[in-house]
Amino acid sequence: MGLSDVSPIPSDSPVIDPILMEGGNYLKEGRDSAKSTCLIFSPKEEAVGALAKSLKFFEEHGVNLRHIESRPSARFPSRYEFMVDCAPSGDLGIAFETLRENSSYFNIITRNHKDNVDTVPWFPRRIRDLDKFANQILSYGSELDADHPGFTDPVYRNRRKYFADIAYNYKHGEPLPRVAYTEEETKTWGAVFRELTKLYPTHACREHNHVFPLLIENCGYREDNIPQLEDVSNFLKDCTGFTLRPVAGLLSSRDFLAGLAFRVFHSTQYIRHSSCPLYTPEPDVCHELLGHAPLFADPAFAQFSQEIGLASLGAPDEYIEKLATCFWFTVEFGLCRQDGQLKAFGAGLLSSFGELQYSLSGKPELRPFEPAKTAIQQYPITEYQPVYFVAESFEDSKEKMIKYARTIPRHFGVRYNPYTQSIELLDSKPQVQGLVENVQHEMQILLDALNKL
Repeated sequence: MGLSDVSPIPSDSPVIDPILMEGGNYLKEGRDSAKSTCLIFSPKEEAVGALAKSLKFFEEHGVNLRHIESRPSARFPSRYEFMVDCAPSGDLGIAFETLRENSSYFNIITRNHKDNVDTVPWFPRRIRDLDKFANQILSYGSELDADHPGFTDPVYRNRRKYFADIAYNYKHGEPLPRVAYTEEETKTWGAVFRELTKLYPTHACREHNHVFPLLIENCGYREDNIPQLEDVSNFLKDCTGFTLRPVAGLLSSRDFLAGLAFRVFHSTQYIRHSSCPLYTPEPDVCHELLGHAPLFADPAFAQFSQEIGLASLGAPDEYIEKLATCFWFTVEFGLCRQDGQLKAFGAGLLSSFGELQYSLSGKPELRPFEPAKTAIQQYPITEYQPVYFVAESFEDSKEKMIKYARTIPRHFGVRYNPYTQSIELLDSKPQVQGLVENVQHEMQILLDALNKL
């Protein structure tokens, strides 16, 4: 439903600067993200002119609007919701409180939350929304720091720009671009592959060792070939629904974790410099495909990773930092106990010949994985970890992460819908009641099946 379909706007209503938006996409970042605030509301009254009456609240308090959009409400059948993008003007706080009192549903969602109002940081609601931040990398990509091994190598720098351009131009739904790796790049991969595969049988967790031969068989994992992201992504999708997406460099913690909520892993496609095959200052294709990819094919680990992502959606900044730390000590540098022995499951360990051995050497300090304690542990990023956290199992870690997520201050719940690849915001009784009915239906199916056994 477009702007032309809603009630007429009085000529004396706040100034509106129309902005075209993707159809049905409510969560829109303002053009001036440092000052723009978006909110969604549903008036208590459904009579003609309800929108015009609501707009009066903005006018009375001097708030200008940049955009208005409407759609049928997913929370209240046969009713409508409105999204408005507010400019930094007037008394936003009083206008919002007045509107809240006169609305059946009211929620503020903004990319930047420095305003003195109760806001929720913007987060993607549909999988295609990942396009909005995929190129907002923090460092590296086509540019390198002065201490990078390839900084003075013009050929390598040009090659990195090639990979960055691929990631910049990629959009959700497109096939992942295939790359013709050079002979030198393949040799670098081979050196890493050769050394790590010697350690996997004794150092890697059983889940990694179970999946790795399947990657060799189905995705071209071998010493003389760098696998293509498209082949690995299709394999993971068949296993757990996880997919890969090319990225040019490091994303912010908030954006990276948001991808996990959709079972999307942002993966680099370039490879480390050939002068240091066993060292890289940033994630590369060796780290992604040898360290991360095998575990994303395991259902329990995939669910654990997604729980971290779901917990991050709309979370305050301080909790994003805590969740990122939990990710660091599990998905990146996690250890686990299996059959009475320590094994590695973190990608940072499984892609590092030296640290993989060090982590199981008995030298570093080991602590049990407890999200509340793990989340506040400091860690270095340029040297081996002095402390590692040990998980009893992926299932145990998942349950602990779900419990920890309940402590994050959010006035709504979230649920991933795998059929529509979207995030459902659970913030009204009709939604929760509908979800309960679906759960009851699924339980009946399980009980019927159990009775037939």
